[in-house]
Amino acid sequence: MSPLHRVAVLLLEPVIGFDATIPPTVLGSAEAADGSPLYDVRLCGLSTEPVRTTRGYAMVPQDGPEALASADTVIVPGTQQPDARRFGVLPSELTRALGGIRPDARIVSICTGAFVLAAAGLLDGRRATTHWSFADEFRRLFPKVRLEENLLFVEDGNVCTSAGLAAGLDLCLHLLRTDHGSEVANRTARYCVVPPWREGGQSQFIDRQVPVNGSDGTAPTRAWALRHLDRELDLATLAGHARMSVRTFTRRFKAETGLAPGTWLLQQRLRHARHLLESTDLSIDEVARAAGMGTASSLRHHMRAELGVPPLTYRKTFRAAPGAALSAAPPSPLPPP
Repeated sequence: MSPLHRVAVLLLEPVIGFDATIPPTVLGSAEAADGSPLYDVRLCGLSTEPVRTTRGYAMVPQDGPEALASADTVIVPGTQQPDARRFGVLPSELTRALGGIRPDARIVSICTGAFVLAAAGLLDGRRATTHWSFADEFRRLFPKVRLEENLLFVEDGNVCTSAGLAAGLDLCLHLLRTDHGSEVANRTARYCVVPPWREGGQSQFIDRQVPVNGSDGTAPTRAWALRHLDRELDLATLAGHARMSVRTFTRRFKAETGLAPGTWLLQQRLRHARHLLESTDLSIDEVARAAGMGTASSLRHHMRAELGVPPLTYRKTFRAAPGAALSAAPPSPLPPP
């Protein structure tokens, strides 16, 4: 039996307690088909002394900084660590601890943990994200980082960063999906009672004026579109279903989701195509038609642009276990964002 993937969650005072509990909850509950654990998740600190959180309680790490040297994945949860957050630098003790991470280890941040990775120089020249409300401050401190604050999480090589708080759930499920496939990730998501994949990005959670005209908005049309992804759904069709002018529909749609209708629709088509590639034996042409992508060439283009891999490579990576193939019916949609 292969050894467990070792995960070290580095608690930096004052740590965001919610962020720190996400990796042990998600990765720590992930199991193989035979019920055996897949990860050994350990909380560690710069010492084994209790680490104060931002909400009036403390967390006691199991290990000191030596755990970083043997970890396959190192995760830095959100923190208000003053040197990184205010000045973009790290205290010498933390610099030494991070220096002990193996070169081949995967390095992850949740929420403002990205400030720590950036202060260590680990994000220079990379794409990254953090909580949207700290984006301006992050850019000021770390101009070498390509910040994309509208995304729930970003993967750039062996470094992954997530947006604020609950986006850490999305990122940990992505890590699980990458390591062990969609079947394990979906099973873990069901156990944690969270969606295995959220549409859109964190732009939908940024403070904005709530639409006041009408009670239902564009949500019914979004739900309808999810049931008819194999159709040609242009902007006029969507606006007509919502009984709005194209201009009003576009404005309302973006106010409610943070995305333009075309961007949202492409995300849903790609999501459905991924589901079909993972769980059916449909040909690439059939997947493209069922997801409303038109042709296999179009599907390949969009998957390479959005995911960096063509459909066949994606299927080989994330294919469900033999015998688990499903019909080509669209998955039950999550509640519209």
